[in-house]
Amino acid sequence: MAKRKQLRSSIAWSTADQIGVYGYDLCQDLIGKVTLGNMAFLEITGRLPQPNESKMFEAIAVTLVEHGINPSSLAARLTYDGAPEALQAAVAAGLLGLGNVFVGSTETAAKMLWSALQDQPETAPLEPIAQRIVQHYMESKTIIPGIGHPKHKPLDPRAVRLMALAREYGYAGRYVQLMEMITLVGEKAYNRPLPMNATGAIGCICCELGFPMSVVRGVGVMARAVGLVGHILEESRSPLGFEIYQRTEDEAATDIVGKLRSDR
Repeated sequence: MAKRKQLRSSIAWSTADQIGVYGYDLCQDLIGKVTLGNMAFLEITGRLPQPNESKMFEAIAVTLVEHGINPSSLAARLTYDGAPEALQAAVAAGLLGLGNVFVGSTETAAKMLWSALQDQPETAPLEPIAQRIVQHYMESKTIIPGIGHPKHKPLDPRAVRLMALAREYGYAGRYVQLMEMITLVGEKAYNRPLPMNATGAIGCICCELGFPMSVVRGVGVMARAVGLVGHILEESRSPLGFEIYQRTEDEAATDIVGKLRSDR
């Protein structure tokens, strides 16, 4: 029989009187000394961030916490209305809606940028790379990750702020520059405003921070969980989910009811 692999995790351990997290004593080194953002950074990278890393990461996380009534927050509210005894289920329902359209597009944008630059020399001009990317998405008739927004035009204020912070904190490198070039080339190719959106800004900054592509979406999941708890709390105090449910059923079923009556 093959020898079993030893079960091991390097994240955390505990004894009767201590809890360790990546070599730090939770009670003595972390509680009361690090922010939630820094703790999240530690969980992702295995180390605490440097000052500018901390500022940049927390700016990203704050950006992703909230964006109003959207499919994710609505799913959380409606789930809570049906199961108010299980707040965690409502949060989970909202998180399940984070895909390539909402929040998860941060990962799609990051993968696009990383793939484009991984085999390129540092001196390679960015405009031809951006042109190839835009042409690829035009030919495939798919949305270019990280640019364009149905509401925020001609600029997404979140992206503007994040790009300013990236420059201030020293994270406006090749990935950020390529994302900006894709925005310019894309707007010219499509002949309409296609501003860099928040997920595009976050995708390129996560690349600058050196995060693995697989964890970029996870940053959004962590941040949005905070926002969903807020939406559920508001739903418990001032419900709108049931109103949306009842109006949707009434309005969506109007034609069907009329048809049934006319067929009789």
